[in-house]
Amino acid sequence: MAQPDPVEPETTGPAFPPRADPAAGDRHEVDVVVIGAGPVGLYAAYYAGFRGMSVAIIDSLPEPGGQCSALYPEKELFDIAGFPAIKGQALVDGLVAQAQKAHPLWLLGERAEKLETSDTGVEIATDRGTIVSAKGLVIAGGIGNFEPRVLEPASRFLGNGLRYFVPRLSELAGRDVVVVGGGDSAVDWALSLEDIAASVTLVHRRDQFRAHEQSILALRGSTVKVLTPYEVGSVGGDHHIGSVTVVNTIDGSVHELAATEVVAALGFIADLGPLQNWGLELQQRRIMVDRSMRTNVQRVFAVGDIADFEGKIRIIAVGFAEAATAINHIAPLVNSTWTFSPGHSSDLVK
Repeated sequence: MAQPDPVEPETTGPAFPPRADPAAGDRHEVDVVVIGAGPVGLYAAYYAGFRGMSVAIIDSLPEPGGQCSALYPEKELFDIAGFPAIKGQALVDGLVAQAQKAHPLWLLGERAEKLETSDTGVEIATDRGTIVSAKGLVIAGGIGNFEPRVLEPASRFLGNGLRYFVPRLSELAGRDVVVVGGGDSAVDWALSLEDIAASVTLVHRRDQFRAHEQSILALRGSTVKVLTPYEVGSVGGDHHIGSVTVVNTIDGSVHELAATEVVAALGFIADLGPLQNWGLELQQRRIMVDRSMRTNVQRVFAVGDIADFEGKIRIIAVGFAEAATAINHIAPLVNSTWTFSPGHSSDLVK
């Protein structure tokens, strides 16, 4: 049977999705909806486009990349095919550029709330009132809804000096940066910004860090100013952060730091959220699937860390294969003349 034309091989558009997202409350119709903009979800979106389908990507985070961007953007990964080593954010950049070939509808900063299914399709409603209808759904939600722990004293400066992710280190070039936290992400970002920012101060409420020992040793030998045990008491500024006041958790002493940027690396809260009420078969917070990545709910597939089956291997490389498997099995649901076998990509590209 005839196969759909693949998406044109040229990469167009910015490396990251445009900031002008669709207005909340809009209605959209696509062939496939992908929930989750982590590496596996991004590849699923690309592959849907490759098979000739239109696609929407929904993620509760404001940036694509999932755990790769949020937790280890500067860590090198060693099990990605074709790359002896690649940093987490570099991998995400490539996947976003690849996904852009499908010209997806980006719905970032929106959480999928409700699911309705029928014999002919699915309908997703988000917490912002956006409704997306499709022929099939791929859940690539990783460990579920993934939201940063809020740094309350600085919360009013979100987007004006406060950030929870640093997808582009260059954005902080020449700035006075305060990094808050004591885990791998906090230490990695502080070290990565050492030669880029005008100054870097790492604030942690305990003397002990929860980062890798090698990273801690590098931190001790760096020019990063380390303040422990301190926590952020208040943040000053008019429309943008201008200073940070920290308080010693033992003696209560107070210090004011010159700062224009705060990176809050306080960890993330993950839960399955509304999808627990979608009628999916769950075991230990994971969605059970068959060999085609189908769930027990019609037209709904799950891939990546959130999916489970006997013998499951949880690595990104396997997640990519699961994404391709799911999309190929959705293809006949989108167009009855299509088969689930894609053929060789070299035969499909014009």
